[in-house]
Amino acid sequence: MGGIFGVTSKSSCTLDLFFGTDYHSHLGTKRGGLAVHGENGFSRSIHNIENTPFRTKFDGDLDELEGTCGIGCISDNEPQPLLVQSHLGSFAITTVGKINNTEELVDISYKNGCTHFLEMSGGCINPTEIVASLINQQETIVDGIRYAQELIEGSMTLLILTPEGIYAARDRMGRTPLIVGHKDGAHCVSFESFAYLNLGYETLKELGPGEIVYLTPESCETVSEPLNEMKICSFLWVYYGYPTSTYEGINVENMRYECGKKLAQRDAQRDDVKPDLVAGVPDSGIAHAIGYANESGIPFARPFIKYTPTWPRSFMPSRQEQRNLIAKMKLIPVEALIKNQKLLLIDDSIVRGTQLRETTEFLYSSGAKEVHIRPACPPLMFGCPYLNFSRSKSEMDLITRRIIAAREGENVSREVLESYANPDSQNYKEMLEEIGKQLNFTTLHFHRLDDLLSSIPIEPCKVCTYCFNGKK
Repeated sequence: MGGIFGVTSKSSCTLDLFFGTDYHSHLGTKRGGLAVHGENGFSRSIHNIENTPFRTKFDGDLDELEGTCGIGCISDNEPQPLLVQSHLGSFAITTVGKINNTEELVDISYKNGCTHFLEMSGGCINPTEIVASLINQQETIVDGIRYAQELIEGSMTLLILTPEGIYAARDRMGRTPLIVGHKDGAHCVSFESFAYLNLGYETLKELGPGEIVYLTPESCETVSEPLNEMKICSFLWVYYGYPTSTYEGINVENMRYECGKKLAQRDAQRDDVKPDLVAGVPDSGIAHAIGYANESGIPFARPFIKYTPTWPRSFMPSRQEQRNLIAKMKLIPVEALIKNQKLLLIDDSIVRGTQLRETTEFLYSSGAKEVHIRPACPPLMFGCPYLNFSRSKSEMDLITRRIIAAREGENVSREVLESYANPDSQNYKEMLEEIGKQLNFTTLHFHRLDDLLSSIPIEPCKVCTYCFNGKK
């Protein structure tokens, strides 16, 4: 994943840009980048932030990055922003998204006059450079953005910094958000709606799917109207959105309370769940657990505490064994809240199951009598073709698909997969029993998709649930 932020101001934009970009650090851990335009033209700085926080790496660059307009990013993939010189003039560009048809787009660029791309480590081409190349094949930046978004298979939200202002474009299906804020003498644009609040900005508007706006210190002008169809990612609310963020008018924290509430309502109809305490896997499972506790009346507790000063998010390292080690090391048990207790534990999701199995074993070894697991989303059945929110290289990394393959063979029809995704089917029930058995849970019940969608009070057809049901 990644996050982007931009500022255009009558005075220096540097500090607002620095802090606004830093507020996106939860969305990526590989690279951070800032680009500004001032009296001396464009300036840019990119740093590796895998082992050091964004603010630490960029604090020493602020004097060099002086300007009145700027864009920044936290990226989990390619280095950006990029500085570009073309027939459209000089600009900087940063993106959030995923391109699935890279070879096709590179071939189109070659045929339309592009002579070369810079190769990154591993032989890959920087996706942001591909987007810039497509934009430059048109007569205007706005036409170029539209052209790129029409051709890209996947998703693409972007910011383009010019000497006069910023173009901001939300993905044509609105899979990721983009919000404009304003204050006296300045406008900003942000992936996360909270990133500008402490900087004195107020929300002006949220871009619609495919909408393009042009920002100057004085104005926010829509230069391409929003489209009607939207498929915003449901995982924004379930997992990677920050609790203080709001998307399409729906706050992340409050939505997670609703998820927990509905999980508790389902458990109230069962006879096999009588926990003493409700807990959430830090951090994203905590709000779901609070919602469950509030609805059920079962006390909320923190039987383990996340050691936050040094450990990064565990799913980010590229090696699975490193992710597992970090997940184990950063959770410290509170034995007084575990020993002889029946615990109900809520996590945001189950991907491979490795970390949650180790967490469960660690609770048992600390004296827990029972460990009931309630993931806050339905079983993940399909790899996401639109966003890079998981390190999974294959759908067979998913525990659900491994179990289905063991039962049905490698080549499973879409019809069979859909039966396993149906929470009212026998296949779904037996899949859950096998997951619970393999991971040593006392009981396992996932959040149902219909309950998840009712926790996001916008039209269900506007929410992407592909990873749960494979429906585009």
